[in-house]
Amino acid sequence: MPARTLKKTKPMRKAAKPAAAKTAKRAAPKRAVKKVAAAKPRFTYSNLTFTEQDNDIYDAAVGHFREALDTHYKNLVNGAWIDANDGAEQSHASPADTRIIVSHFPKFGRADTVEAIRAARLAENEWGRMPYQKRIAIMRKASDLMYERAWQAAAIMAFEVGKPRGEGVAEVYEAAEIIRYYCDYIEKNKGFVYELASPGKGQRTRSVLVPYGVFGVISPWNFPLALATGMTSAALIAGNAVVAKPASESPVSAHFLANCLVDAGLPNGAYNLVVGPGSSVGEELRANDMIDGLAFTGSYDVGMHLYRNFSVKYPKPVIAEMGGKNPVIITENADLDVAAEGTARGAFGFSGQKCSATARVYIAKSVKGDFMDRLVDFTSKRVKVGFPTARETFMGPVMNQGAVDTWQRAVDDTVASGGRVVYGGNRVTDDDLQYGYYVQPTIVDLLTPDHRLFQEELFVPFLVVQEVDSLEEALAMANDVQFGLTAGIYSEDPREVDYFYDNIQAGVTYSNRRAGATTGAWPQNNTFGGWKGSGSTGHNAFGPHYLQHFMREQSRWIVEE
Repeated sequence: MPARTLKKTKPMRKAAKPAAAKTAKRAAPKRAVKKVAAAKPRFTYSNLTFTEQDNDIYDAAVGHFREALDTHYKNLVNGAWIDANDGAEQSHASPADTRIIVSHFPKFGRADTVEAIRAARLAENEWGRMPYQKRIAIMRKASDLMYERAWQAAAIMAFEVGKPRGEGVAEVYEAAEIIRYYCDYIEKNKGFVYELASPGKGQRTRSVLVPYGVFGVISPWNFPLALATGMTSAALIAGNAVVAKPASESPVSAHFLANCLVDAGLPNGAYNLVVGPGSSVGEELRANDMIDGLAFTGSYDVGMHLYRNFSVKYPKPVIAEMGGKNPVIITENADLDVAAEGTARGAFGFSGQKCSATARVYIAKSVKGDFMDRLVDFTSKRVKVGFPTARETFMGPVMNQGAVDTWQRAVDDTVASGGRVVYGGNRVTDDDLQYGYYVQPTIVDLLTPDHRLFQEELFVPFLVVQEVDSLEEALAMANDVQFGLTAGIYSEDPREVDYFYDNIQAGVTYSNRRAGATTGAWPQNNTFGGWKGSGSTGHNAFGPHYLQHFMREQSRWIVEE
């Protein structure tokens, strides 16, 4: 297709306006703060509008969880809440205020993890042979419990990972909807049993998908409930038992999921929670012959380590999602108000700590100045940095000192390389925020397009901007990274949008989305998964091809007497 320059822009439209230590075997508090009807989700990532009543309920849940801070929890193995064999514990301080100790958990080692794997191996036969109708009845009950306890979980995430109120509640709803979708899907497909053509009189054949056995699930801290639930529920609904290792930064959210599963009636051993370091728990899941498959979400380096080293005796599935460096393209035919808002929301939602976060902007040269003015205006007025439970907070802290250091190196490298910090670039240390990991949302430009800040996933609120002369040039730059997770375009020319979809190398794509340029996947509405270094399967979660990765096919030839 011959190169074409981006066309003259159309007229722009205005944009729319610390506590005493405790000990707990179960998540505290257990009771629901509010029961939510399980019909249609009221909160999604596109709809984070709270009523005054919602705010009051959330504030009450926050107050309730404050009473549970500094609690000593237990891991779950074979239906029992237990400590590590050697009594070791690990503690986690809140990124929002490091003076707050959120939790203490048993620090499992490899021997503890082996016990959990053996429990899953003993349980998987009964669970896997259970009719799928009984399995999904239990899992649907777990989904209902998530809705009932949604405000509790949102409060947990505010302290544990610094997630603001709207995004926290939406994440719980997303997790519940993921379970519903996979239950509905296996039911729609009648358990994936397909009758094939008869090979002859008195004979029949069928294709049957059956579970592998035991899946290890390794989940990250940034979506500690939704991503853990997505991988875990798919494995369980398919009939596998699960040994789940959450990130060390977010074990209470995993404990919340465990309670929902236990209270829904999941059999002992079908789900086991093992909190501990990747060097011990994670490595045991990778190396143990009793683990039949791995589901992982996290960094490229860890994901590729698992992918290369999990299968030894014979091939075994590794379902890995490994991040992104997600571009948005803005042409001369874009509505720049929509583009500015969508870019800011995509880049700075949850402090840029999403694998789908908007990280790179490729903007038509003729409209760059106008777009940058609007982007800075929206960011300065709407992206308020603050404690995650505050009503007005748009952006909370980053996760830890390592994230602060990554952000600071990016700022310093921009200046050293002759780039320009257009907005942000400073730590936020006002009042009590000095005790947390707060930074400004940061926008930079004037770097060369091959600079490392256009290539490396940073996982912080840092956005790089590059002007381009044509759509083809923008797409070539957008595709020139090892990742291929999400991407977006703003253009009101259908031909440009079609060309973008036909040529972008990404598993999740958006056009003209105000709520987030490259973010916002939702079960049943928008599948989620990556190409290239962003994913291992080529099939997206939340969609019609994902659940089957947790099953394998058996062909059955039956001779009838």
